[in-house]
Order: sequence, then structure tokens, then C-alpha cells
Amino acid sequence: MLDEIAEGFPGELYKELNGGILLLPEEKLSDVSRKRDLYTMGEYHSGGSMGRYIIIYYGSFMQVYGHLEKKALKKKLEHTLKHEFTHHLESLAGERDLEIEDAVYIENYLRRTRRRDGRTERKTP
Repeated sequence: MLDEIAEGFPGELYKELNGGILLLPEEKLSDVSRKRDLYTMGEYHSGGSMGRYIIIYYGSFMQVYGHLEKKALKKKLEHTLKHEFTHHLESLAGERDLEIEDAVYIENYLRRTRRRDGRTERKTP
């Protein structure tokens, strides 16, 4: 399914993605997950000995979306792959808009979980 989606993307997106797209079997919890409720579906990596590459976590998809029918699961997978390609293209362009958007999402998640846990938020001046 991932190969089929990836083959449908224009070749220009793969510029400098020398490590390609890796599908790993494990699930990956986000580093900030509070109650096993925030999974990492994919990651974009740049630099280092492997260069630029995208990881998709099959186990995370099955944990979160395993109940979906194949068509809906494929749509979620395509969305994640587009998200990671956006990170790739922004990295090539020296931009960080999606990275900032992801950070805002994480901050909102942390606020929600603190409220659910009964913790109050302190605002700093």
C-alpha cells in the first residue's frame, strides 16, 4: 500500500531523499505521550550518515487506525506521507513552517492533558 502511494507522487519530490522511504514494523509513542495516546506515524530525517529519509511506523498505524477499512487506512497513510514530504521540501528550502505547526500541535496536546489530569497551567510573563 505504501509503495503504491509513493509511486503516485511526482519524481521531483524525491530530490535529495537519498535514504528513501522506510517502513518499520514497530509502533512509536511520541516522546511527550502522557497515557499512550500520542503515536508517531512518521518522521523525516535529514543529515547524518544516512542523509535524508522518511520513516513510516507500521505498528503506530495499526495501533491507531488498525480498525479502519483498507481505503480509509490508505488515506491516513497518504496523509502522513504527504506530511513527511512537506518536511523534506521545507528542509530543502530552508523553511520550518510545518515544524512550527507540529510544535504548536504538541503544545496544545500537553495543555489538554494537563487540564485532564487536573493540573493548572501557569502563565509566565
